[in-house]
Amino acid sequence: MLIIAANQAALTLALLGNNGMVRIKRGKIKLKKRKKLLKQTKGFMWGRKSKARAAKEALRHALTYAYRDRRTKKRDFRRLWQIKINAAVREEGLSYSKFINLLKKNNIELDRKSLADLAEHEPEVFKKVVEKVKR
Repeated sequence: MLIIAANQAALTLALLGNNGMVRIKRGKIKLKKRKKLLKQTKGFMWGRKSKARAAKEALRHALTYAYRDRRTKKRDFRRLWQIKINAAVREEGLSYSKFINLLKKNNIELDRKSLADLAEHEPEVFKKVVEKVKR
């Protein structure tokens, strides 16, 4: 009985280590977070793709720019459509603002995207729209 107790005590000490505490393995959640972070920064340059601290900062900026530019993209395309429509309408002797005004007065509900597409790819159809508006 005494030998078994001594063996158990030795085994307990071996498990607990020097300070009497059980060893625990750490970082499951932290590792998962880091892995997810590095997966998102794949393709970034230099240490920003492989070093957690740099990757975190780079990703924060990247997501901010992405959010901002999803909104900027809408503005940019609207401006592009306006330029295309204006260029096509001026050949017909109208300005962009007068053309849009006439469209609204005649209850023609074509949006700028489709008008720009017509002006660029199907000029004959666009000319017919302009003629209809002029009358």
